[in-house]
Amino acid sequence: MADWLDADQVLERLGIRPQTLYAYVSRGRIEAATHPQDPRRSLYRASDVAALAQRKARGRRAADVAAEAIAWGEPVLPSAITTVAGGRLWYRGQNAAELAKAASLEEVARLLRGGHGAALKSVRRAEPPPADSARGRLFLTLAGRAGREPPARGRAPLALAMEAADLLEAVVDAATGQTGEGLAHARFAAAWGLDAAGADLVRRTLVLLADHELNASTFAARVAASTGASLSAACLAGLSALSGPLHGGMAARVEAFVEEAERRDPSHAVAARLARGASMPGFDHPLYPDGDPRAAALLGAFEAPPLLADLRTATETATSLSPNIDFALVSLARTLKLPPDAPFILFATARSAGWAAHAIEQLQTGRLIRPRARYVGEAPPT
Repeated sequence: MADWLDADQVLERLGIRPQTLYAYVSRGRIEAATHPQDPRRSLYRASDVAALAQRKARGRRAADVAAEAIAWGEPVLPSAITTVAGGRLWYRGQNAAELAKAASLEEVARLLRGGHGAALKSVRRAEPPPADSARGRLFLTLAGRAGREPPARGRAPLALAMEAADLLEAVVDAATGQTGEGLAHARFAAAWGLDAAGADLVRRTLVLLADHELNASTFAARVAASTGASLSAACLAGLSALSGPLHGGMAARVEAFVEEAERRDPSHAVAARLARGASMPGFDHPLYPDGDPRAAALLGAFEAPPLLADLRTATETATSLSPNIDFALVSLARTLKLPPDAPFILFATARSAGWAAHAIEQLQTGRLIRPRARYVGEAPPT
């Protein structure tokens, strides 16, 4: 398999340690596949390894810096909403983990919008559209609104903030499957049959997930907003990006890891993945070398089931990697016995607050996001 390399070849070519290789795999920078002759081992795509080697070797030309900026690189646009600094997540200068101790999603959504906009409660809101799943209702709700709402360009920021608050209400309706009154976490608790303690854990989760700087889905939302599209259209762009397996779909990969641990016990599951050179879903985060503070804030609020606690210990012991928010979400879902797609639904509901805030901020710049491609195809005729 000329297109694939074994672990020793990769380590030699890149001059890295095995732990760094696992990190590259977990972050999607090197694709791994099971060895066709030995399922306990992994092979790594040679082109990915070559690209990393070239990146390390080449000079820091302007084009190189720009190309790398879109993959966990240098900041590419100004924002006053959220930042990661000192190993912590900050919403407009306030520690997100501290906010999660008492604030509601609605309060944090307003903070992200700069303190503007409260929902105007209608006498009766339309029922969420029928669908086979909460995920389907979310897509249908945002698509329906995007299809009928006017462009956001040229509208006053305060009017957009009010619309964002109303949009969040509609998202919660879609996520829970019913119109209702009250705060989002209370409505989730009613829909999922949770007690007060469970409702409070949902509240913490929603606050911790409300925004995360310029992640893939937020960037998608800002690109859509930069064209002048409606807030619903921008949030629909964000939801579409979130649905991918490397973003909001990470919880499914964590679940697969947990199921491995159920079948063969946590220590053996971790050892088997290390032997294959596979990643540890739910652990490590490029922005938090000392551990994801969102995971720490959430996992510290409840006692995870023994299986999840043992898997966390086994992974930390073997790799020194800390759990991230995806592992915390799966742990919460199993603790509260939530519906199968609950991690994604909570993620999408919370993040819609951030998408709307970023869309409004992007609209205020009046600038279209339109990067240039660095063409590497066949040279055009002269």
